[in-house]
Formats: sequence, C-alpha cells, structure tokens
Amino acid sequence: MGKLYDQLIKDYRLREGLNACINCGTCTAICPAAEFYKYDPRRIVDIVQHKDDAQIEELLKGDTIWYCGECMSCVTRCPRKNAAGLIIMALRNLSIQTGFFMESEKGRQMYLLCKDLNHNVLNYGYCVYPRHFDYAGHKEAGLVWEWVSENIDDVFDRLGANLDKEGTGAMRKIPQKDLDELKRIYDITGATERLEAVRMAGEKKAAELGLSEEEYCQKLYTECSTKHFNH
Repeated sequence: MGKLYDQLIKDYRLREGLNACINCGTCTAICPAAEFYKYDPRRIVDIVQHKDDAQIEELLKGDTIWYCGECMSCVTRCPRKNAAGLIIMALRNLSIQTGFFMESEKGRQMYLLCKDLNHNVLNYGYCVYPRHFDYAGHKEAGLVWEWVSENIDDVFDRLGANLDKEGTGAMRKIPQKDLDELKRIYDITGATERLEAVRMAGEKKAAELGLSEEEYCQKLYTECSTKHFNH
C-alpha cells in the first residue's frame, strides 16, 4: 500500500463506501454527472481499490473528482452497496489536505464555495443568501434576476417570504444562538480548519497570479474549460 492510500483508508467514508467493487459499471450508468462530464465513477473506484499511489495522486490533482454532485444515486443501484459518492468525498478531503486541489480548475473553485457559500451559512443560515446573489456577479441568472435584485424587498414580500425578519417563513432571520451552534459544529468537525486551509491556498494562488481577491474570484467564476464536458 502506498502513502496516499494509507491516508485515504483512514477516512471512514472510504471504509463505508468501498465494499469489493465488481466493476459492473452500474454506478456510471446511473450517475447524472456522467451524462454531462467526462466522468466515470466506476473507474475512480477501480483506481482506489487497486491502491496505486501514482494513480491516486493523479486523481487528487485532477478535475475528475470534482464532477460528482454527491447525490448518492450510485449507492441506490450498486449490487454490492458501494458508494462512489462517499469515495469521492474522501478523495476530495485528501486533495485539500495535501494541497493537490489547487492543481485543477475545478479544484481551485473550492475557494469560491468556501468563501461565499459557507459565509452565507455561518452568517445567515442559508447556502444562498439573495442579497449577496447579485446580478453583476451572476449574469447567468438573466435580466429577470437583475430586476428582482433591484426590487428584492418588494418581490419577497409579494411572494409571502419573510426576508431578514423575525418569526417564521421563508428566508426569515435565523436566531444568533442557532448561528452560534452552526459555528460550533464547524469547529468540532474540522470544517473551520478546512475552510482556513482552502482560504490560504486560494490567497497564495491569487498572489502568484498577481491578482487581487476580487479579480481572482472573478477569474474562478468566469473561466470554464470545455475539456470537462462530453458534448
């Protein structure tokens, strides 16, 4: 067994997700991501099962492990109850621990997820906070969203939401005690440490490229190679 595999097998997700794969390919056949990306979960499971450090390192440095949506369709159909999605989670975790995630385009995008999504979760209790999902930064949302952004309070009131207000209802203000509990969960599970590792790696890469944080984020948001897709 190689050094990387030794680290990988310590992850409970790998131990729970890999049960002697028989290479039938059912996971790939059912996988939504495999329809669009050049992605074959069967192949990834096979590489991990063979414990080849060189190939595992290639996975950790590549884009492939970042295509998975972690929907777990794979485990619902696998005749051996393998969970390719759990194996992917373990690989992603090790990729961040080793810093290899910065070698791939999709891996580098973790900086955005950690910066924006987790900021929203910890400060507002929502993965997507509408006041931060502005049209200027997300023009793919279309001109309708531009208008919504400019009239956000009126729109949410008309929809019956409770944006940033006390009480119940969609997009209500989350009590501070609940946000504090979320932060404790992050601290205890190691998520805070992981976010910090991603932040530091991203800032280092931005400095290497001579970009400000805003410029680096814009680069990550807008750059997407066509090599990732099947069509």
